[in-house]
Amino acid sequence: MTALHHPARRADGSGRPPRRVPFPVVDEVARHCLQEEEPETVHIEVHLPGTPDPDRLRAAFTEALRRHPRILMREARGPWYRRRYEWELTEGPDVEVVTFPGARADGLKRARERALCDAPPLTASPPVRLEVVAAPERGGAASALFLTINHTALDGPACLRVLATAAELYGGRDNAPAAPPTRAPATAPAADAPDLPSPWVPPARVAHGAPEPRPGNGMLVAELPVPRRPKGSPFTVNDQLMVTTALMIAHWNREHGAKPRPLRITMPVDDRPRDMSMPIGNGTRLVEVPFGADELTSLLDAEPRPEDVRTLLRRTSDRTRALKALSRPQLGHGATLLTAPVLPVGVRAAVTRGLRRAAAPWTSTTLLSNIGRIPYALDFGDAGAASAVWFSAPARMPRGLTVTTASTAGRLHLALRWSRTLLGHGDGARLRDLFEHYLHATEEEPGS
Repeated sequence: MTALHHPARRADGSGRPPRRVPFPVVDEVARHCLQEEEPETVHIEVHLPGTPDPDRLRAAFTEALRRHPRILMREARGPWYRRRYEWELTEGPDVEVVTFPGARADGLKRARERALCDAPPLTASPPVRLEVVAAPERGGAASALFLTINHTALDGPACLRVLATAAELYGGRDNAPAAPPTRAPATAPAADAPDLPSPWVPPARVAHGAPEPRPGNGMLVAELPVPRRPKGSPFTVNDQLMVTTALMIAHWNREHGAKPRPLRITMPVDDRPRDMSMPIGNGTRLVEVPFGADELTSLLDAEPRPEDVRTLLRRTSDRTRALKALSRPQLGHGATLLTAPVLPVGVRAAVTRGLRRAAAPWTSTTLLSNIGRIPYALDFGDAGAASAVWFSAPARMPRGLTVTTASTAGRLHLALRWSRTLLGHGDGARLRDLFEHYLHATEEEPGS
């Protein structure tokens, strides 16, 4: 950390300037590419059987922020010719973070819309907000916590860690993370694995559906069973979700007249611990999982053959295992060079945006972010423990579609989020149906 002279002063009245932290690579690239039309927000939606007490929740969440001080930050001001963006660490929140909007019949719908179109500003600490919304359709006095995050500063798993700390402070019950699931030992790669498409070949794009005449993101959430798989299988639920997503898009594109093309799916990999030592910020690295056009086209049937699906699952397992084992910067070596503090940030921003536009045809087809089994109980005492948790990731063009999953109590919580310039709500419903169909196709039947 560095402490530089700045006219701002600490809230504690000590007169010392706030500490400053240079933007990491991921934060700087996101900052360069901000757009008002499609804000870079992450949405977390936690459903509880009861409603937490407003004063106690505000106190618990504020204390959780202090216990994870890296979240208490705002973008520092600076001249256009500065070489770095910097975060200014604060002693406490600049704004009221926790709010309780008035109850209304469409409260959940409105809260989801705000989470997609209204990003917390980077100029106020912390760049997150927590809304508590009544959820009457889930029965009784149920509620939903909506945590909206400015993705330039933070990611979903980091903010979920902060929320778990708040739950423990509010309810007084242990929210220590559960042990992560283990993966079966590696097996020999499939001998019939096809040649993978070259990374220099532009991958398939998601075909246009019926876009809406307004900018921004749309979203659809669904609750599905976690797919079955035999104990000790070489593939994981994440591999099943990866294959499901690839087949969903290949089927959608075929329905809309697009020629079969290879797909690449971006997959965030998060190696951080989930306990109180978890680094807060944007901590995932991105890898791209390739799929050949032929290995998907042969499975686009009403009932794909189970042995063909198992073959693709094994291939996908080999690919994801190898990609996770790679040691590389979060966004690759190119982004590290691009953000080197040699030129002023204004110049680097223009270069970054230009390269992003030029590289659009080579951007991956979609992003699948599988949070996995929620590792915390998220037990809010008198308000109850979480019964469902949804995440959604930004869906700007040229991808235009992201798939985010998490699981709680044996249920899979799916969020499809799309750019309205690409798809409409009816398209989201169709993609959900395709996802459910192919997810079922990846399941192993008992005794098989």
